[in-house]
Amino acid sequence: MAAPIGPKKVHRYTVEFKIQAVRLSPHPDIQTQDVAHALDIHPFMLSKWKKDYREGKLKRAAMSAHWRWQRLSPMATRF
Repeated sequence: MAAPIGPKKVHRYTVEFKIQAVRLSPHPDIQTQDVAHALDIHPFMLSKWKKDYREGKLKRAAMSAHWRWQRLSPMATRF
């Protein structure tokens, strides 16, 4: 098999997307793998996001982004 040519693609997901994915996954009849497949992400990534959410890391990131936007929005209306 030939090695890939060019830089490796890295997907960046928003905190909102991660939180939404985590909220879809705790349903007892749906496995994490099924949610990950439906969202076209690796199951390990979803598991990591679930862990981060439980530990409060995603919540803090979402709140800091929200507060940052609120501070910037008055500036944006001036332009």
